Amino acid sequence: MPTPIIRVQRNLLAASERRFLTWLCGRMPAWITPDMLTATGLAGAVCVFIGYAASGKDNDWLWLALVGYLIHWFGDSMDGSLARFRRIERPSFGYFIDHSCDGLATLLILGGLGLSPFVRLDVALLALAGYLLLSIHAFLCARVVSELRLSHLGAGPTELRLVLMAFTLAMLIMGTGPGVVDQFSIYDLVVGTAGLALVVLFIVQTVLTARHIALEEGKG
Repeated sequence: MPTPIIRVQRNLLAASERRFLTWLCGRMPAWITPDMLTATGLAGAVCVFIGYAASGKDNDWLWLALVGYLIHWFGDSMDGSLARFRRIERPSFGYFIDHSCDGLATLLILGGLGLSPFVRLDVALLALAGYLLLSIHAFLCARVVSELRLSHLGAGPTELRLVLMAFTLAMLIMGTGPGVVDQFSIYDLVVGTAGLALVVLFIVQTVLTARHIALEEGKG
């Protein structure tokens, strides 16, 4: 049996979101399964990708990206919640599939953003690298300290989706806008700054966790 992993989730909306998800789980039809919800979340990420990638032809495609975020939130948040609510968890399978789909969904979302006329591809890939570095940190912590850290600085996946939805609405309202610095737009600066912040956060968390592990092993 795999070692039990403690989910550490201290984002601002965690408590209210958990109550809402539990309410939804109690009303979910019996024929809907956690695997179906995982597939639904991934389909939402595909919608986001298409919405962003097609926005070069018409900004109205961004509405599809917004709907995709809602679908992605529903599927991604509900699959594990429903499994725990019905007590049909498959710890190893669920952990593997869920986080594999999360990685693919992140690639679709930020890849689509990089293919849009709003954000340069290299800037979007920097943000992708930062997010995946933090994901690697979470998976390493699950292995070495048995904690899966799902939030940082009071923000988790739900808060991040809300920020991205607000960002997408700004694209709809403001359009591509003029360049701010050389060939970089205001959207590039926002996404690039966020990407750099994620990389720095990864480095800081790695140092802190390494110090904690070293102290714990020193006691032994």
